[in-house]
Amino acid sequence: MASLGQAKTLGGVGSILVLLSFVPYAGFALAIVGFILILVAIKYISEVIGDPAVFNNMMIAVVLAIVGLVVGGIVVFGAVYSLIGLGSIGTTSTISGGVLGLIAAIIIGLVVIWIFYLIASIFIKRSYDTVANRLNVGTFHTAGLLYLIGAALTIIFVGIIIVFIAEIFQIVAFFSIPEQMVMGPQPMPEQMGPTPPRTS
Repeated sequence: MASLGQAKTLGGVGSILVLLSFVPYAGFALAIVGFILILVAIKYISEVIGDPAVFNNMMIAVVLAIVGLVVGGIVVFGAVYSLIGLGSIGTTSTISGGVLGLIAAIIIGLVVIWIFYLIASIFIKRSYDTVANRLNVGTFHTAGLLYLIGAALTIIFVGIIIVFIAEIFQIVAFFSIPEQMVMGPQPMPEQMGPTPPRTS
């Protein structure tokens, strides 16, 4: 059965692996494993708090990010393939036009990826906002907001730094998850009113 303790461990370790995605050679594999662990952690949290929207929003974000990468990659690959075809013709004007087309395709591909990632970050924020409210871990609010801001500013590359900071907050947020659901504040004995007299 899912527990917050499991979500805490899986989410924290997964977030660390995602943060290590810059490691040469193994970075991509670490990021994939990290994302899977985070998804499992969010699934566990969703089950514990009884809110399927938490996991659904995160899944939508992942699907959007993947679709964005695929569509952007197709645009760039198509431009490269066209340039190779133009190169076989051998005229300077067609090759120059092909190079300009390739540059334009790369820009369009990056913009497509950016748009999908920006929309995905909105769903990440929705998921993390709910987790923050239900588990009383405000760091999830911060991580979700930084992901959104970072995604919006990635188009000018400043966002990459902000996303990196968001990943750090994500690690802190997961490791701050309580082992059990935190209930609302309980009234102090003096706030409960006088104790009714006992009847013999």
